Amino acid sequence: MTETTLQKTAITLCGSLRQGSINEVLRRHMSMKLREAGVAVTDLSLVDFEMPMFNEDLEAEHTPEASKRLADLFRTNDIVLIITPEYNGGITPLIANTISWISRQKPSPFRHAIFGIGGVSNGKYATIFSLSHLRDSLSKVGALVVPTLLGIGPFEDTFTDGAPNEPGIQWKVGQMVRELTHFSRGGI
Repeated sequence: MTETTLQKTAITLCGSLRQGSINEVLRRHMSMKLREAGVAVTDLSLVDFEMPMFNEDLEAEHTPEASKRLADLFRTNDIVLIITPEYNGGITPLIANTISWISRQKPSPFRHAIFGIGGVSNGKYATIFSLSHLRDSLSKVGALVVPTLLGIGPFEDTFTDGAPNEPGIQWKVGQMVRELTHFSRGGI
């Protein structure tokens, strides 16, 4: 890295709080790959950002401090990576609630970073429905989401020692890292 090149920064988070979540395994793997690409990565746990279910009446009374802190992290990092399972063909309530709260913060926390999304499921559709839903939701609030959707499934034999073992998935992981590290909002 030259002195004139600033190191990119990233936050990564998982839409599952379950112990032993396969999505958390993918999030850790992606964080490692981003670090290998020269990115300064901060791994977040949404456990540390407790927010009640979004309700405009609650918002009027008191916006959770956690939503303000998380919005600041979205605004000040170059990359936001969200890894999440699929619930009933959609995004998890945790991710929906997180986006609902931080989308209300001003200035918009979605207009700086490049976003990557992925997930692992035990089904053959590999979280593609939830990722499509998440891409749509993020796009509507102004996020720029990279083209590669990192949907992996079924997961039973996909990971060995915390890393994907199939060449196609390894390529997709690399492609997402390339997109996240090379795409830019172009000063917009």
